[in-house]
Amino acid sequence: MRGFVKAAAVVFAALLCAFVFADGDDADGDNAPKPDFSLAKTYSPHDDAASLNEYWASEKYDGVRALWDGKRLISRGGKVFAAPQWFVEGMPNVKMDGELWLGRERFEETTSIVRRKTPHEGWRKIRYMVFDLPAHGGVFRERYASMRAYFDKTTNTYWRVVKQHPITSAAQLEEMFGEVINGGGEGIMLRRIESLHNAGRSDDLLKHKPFTDAEAVVIGHNPGKGKYAGMTGSLKARALDTGKVFNVGSGLSDAQRKTPPPKGATITFKFQGLTKNGIPRFPVFLRIRKDEPE
Repeated sequence: MRGFVKAAAVVFAALLCAFVFADGDDADGDNAPKPDFSLAKTYSPHDDAASLNEYWASEKYDGVRALWDGKRLISRGGKVFAAPQWFVEGMPNVKMDGELWLGRERFEETTSIVRRKTPHEGWRKIRYMVFDLPAHGGVFRERYASMRAYFDKTTNTYWRVVKQHPITSAAQLEEMFGEVINGGGEGIMLRRIESLHNAGRSDDLLKHKPFTDAEAVVIGHNPGKGKYAGMTGSLKARALDTGKVFNVGSGLSDAQRKTPPPKGATITFKFQGLTKNGIPRFPVFLRIRKDEPE
């Protein structure tokens, strides 16, 4: 009888734990469901210029993507950022999509701040640049109006609505693009005014950058030859969006060849179009993508 009671107690404890953590988060609250973000296709200057009046343009912020779910900031990988309470206090109780951003050409400094495990004062330099309301239900011009209305009512100074600009011609777009790039910015985003929010990649969202870039996961290391003997010659990588496997050698510093990004690391690379087999042409390593909380 005593053994039966002990076994029953164990089962009850297990059921209690399952009930407490039934929302899918870890016990320490560090994880959440992965956000189903909208993703951009690449804008081509050869696209039909007449269709540009269907879009609004904004600066592309080179920050750390984050979803505000009404109470937490969540990374692309489903981890919860350790933002201080004063950073999120008074933010709207609606889902918002944006970038944690410090400034132009300051991505590494941004990640060093937001990836920390515990809240700290460095967050006072960060701004959450909001560009969409995923759960709104309206077309983008309506979502933008709602974002502005929420911002007008807020007392929180740590978030901003990304300003949108109507586009009437390719020349106007290129002028804006030049100003952003010359000022150290990353590029331009184009959002279709009458589009509903879509998860995944679509023509409703376009990115206009000086080069095409993408992300891949490192799956191996190829040995170097000649002056790189004894070091890494190139990274064997698998593109996250297509699953294609290819090598990335250009862009690696000598230090990175001696201590290369480990297997499983996510890297950003740039390239010049695709081969007929869908392989990136002339891939160049840019950086390890470290934007997940530690």
